[in-house]
Amino acid sequence: MVTIILLLSCDFWTVKNVTGRLLVGLRWWNQVDEDGHSHWMFESRSKTNKNVVSNSDSRIFWIGLIMCPMFWAFFMFSSLFSFNIKWLAVVIMGVVLQWANLYGYVRCKVGGATKLKNMASNYFGLKLFRKVVNTPGGPNLTGWLHFID
Repeated sequence: MVTIILLLSCDFWTVKNVTGRLLVGLRWWNQVDEDGHSHWMFESRSKTNKNVVSNSDSRIFWIGLIMCPMFWAFFMFSSLFSFNIKWLAVVIMGVVLQWANLYGYVRCKVGGATKLKNMASNYFGLKLFRKVVNTPGGPNLTGWLHFID
C-alpha cells in the first residue's frame, strides 16, 4: 500500500512538472503567500517555441490525463460497492492526485476560472442559438451557421 502511494506521488510530480512541460508546454503550481492565501500560477511555452510540440504527443498527453482519473473513479466505486475498504485509502489518493493534475492542466490551458466560465457560457449560448434557429417556425438560417463557428 505504501509503495503504491509513493508511486502515485512520483507519477503526480512527473506529470505536473516534467511531462506537461515537454509534451504540451504547460506547467502549473499553487503558491501560498504570507497571509495564507492560495494563488494558482500558470506557465506556458512562448509562441516562438510552439512548433516543438507535436500534435500526436499532445493528443496522447491529454487522453492519458483524462482517462486516468476515470479509471481511478471506477476503482473507487468498485471498492465502495464491493465493501473492500482496505484499499479505499489508496484509491482515494489516486483519485485526488489524478483529478488535481487534470484540474490544474485544464485551468492552465484555458487560462483560469474567468476564461473557463466565459468559454462555457459562449458554448452554451451558441448551442441555444442553434436550437432556436433550427426549430420549426423559426428563421431558416442554417446556411449561415458556419460563419458563427
